[in-house]
Amino acid sequence: MAVLKHRGYVGSVELSIDDEVLFGKLQFIDDLVTYEATDIAGLKAAFEDAVEDYVETRRSLGREPSQTCKGSFNVRIPPELHKALATKALEERRTLNDIIKAACYAYVDRRKPHALDEESQCCTRSMSG
Repeated sequence: MAVLKHRGYVGSVELSIDDEVLFGKLQFIDDLVTYEATDIAGLKAAFEDAVEDYVETRRSLGREPSQTCKGSFNVRIPPELHKALATKALEERRTLNDIIKAACYAYVDRRKPHALDEESQCCTRSMSG
C-alpha cells in the first residue's frame, strides 16, 4: 500500500473508482482524520493540511497530538522458535529484545546492517561488563 508521510505522521492512500476520488486517513493516531482529492498532488496537499489541522486542533484543546506506536507490542511465534531465539540470545550474551529489535530493523531497512551490528553490540558490551 502506498503511504504519505509528513511531520512524522503516516497516511493511507486509497482509490474509489465509483466516486473517482483518492482518499485516505491518518494512521497510528487515536482520532479519525480523513482527507480526499481528485488527483495525486491534491491528495498530498490534503494530507499535509489534515496533519497540520490535526496538530493545531489537539493543541488548541490542550492535548498533545496522539501517536499509537509507543515502542511496545506483542509478538506471537511458535514455542520452538521462541526457544531457539532465547537460546541464541543467551549464547550471544544478548537480550531477546535486542535480537527481535535487530531483526525488525533488518526487515524495515536492509541497507543498514552495520548500524544494526553497532547497536546490537552496545547491548552485548553492557551485559558482559
